[in-house]
Amino acid sequence: MSKEPVLTKKDLNQCARRWLLGSSTFNYENQMATTCVFSQMKALRKMYPNDEDYKKSLKNQFRYFNINPPMGSILLGMTLAVEDKEGIDSLNTVNDMKVSLMGSISGIGDTIMWALIPTVFGSIAAYMGQEGNPFGLALYVLANLVIFVCKFFLWDLGYNMGARLITSLSNTLNALTEAASVLGLTVVGFLIATTVSINLGISFSFGDVVLDLQTGVLDSIFPCILPIFATWGVYKLIKKKVNLTWIILGIIVIAMIGAATGILA
Repeated sequence: MSKEPVLTKKDLNQCARRWLLGSSTFNYENQMATTCVFSQMKALRKMYPNDEDYKKSLKNQFRYFNINPPMGSILLGMTLAVEDKEGIDSLNTVNDMKVSLMGSISGIGDTIMWALIPTVFGSIAAYMGQEGNPFGLALYVLANLVIFVCKFFLWDLGYNMGARLITSLSNTLNALTEAASVLGLTVVGFLIATTVSINLGISFSFGDVVLDLQTGVLDSIFPCILPIFATWGVYKLIKKKVNLTWIILGIIVIAMIGAATGILA
């Protein structure tokens, strides 16, 4: 249900300052979600005077999130605009937008912010430094300062983009939510296939013929089936409230035993 937005530019600036302070915070459970909560918690409190709604929103923000920090300002500003307009009913949409867009936005940020600008200006600065020109150092510092400032001002840009998105697509928000959900699930599936690696070291010999169980059977029938089952198993353990530390230790022990016995390659 749509409501009148309550956030002001002052609130967005506060989010930006807190994002700058906490953008180095990182953990292996939910990546940058802690920083995401820290940056938006005061704005969310203003949006949700009701304690239960506020808790639901915070819990939603604590879900997995990882992005290029400067470009993350745009995405978080967009999702904040959606939540500010649509309220507690938009939590699934907000999370789906974050999951589906954080990869592509990070690709842009990593290419421009982390690779192109530092490489170009770093090369120029190094050449000028070799020639004894101290302005090279100032130029490189200035380039990094621009990246730092972008983290601040991109919040406002993202929020305005999100507000226009809601205004222009207000009648098709359900379709937008479904599309973001499908894209988010696709991204998650891609992450499983590319980041989870399990290879069996078992093979069978039939005379001169050697059949590798991994490449000759499993990958031929269903590629990445073991990563899928492993991810599903970890997901079930998390749903049962098993401590993540114990899950990680269990994975390490299984990997060590599998490698020692030759079951895992």
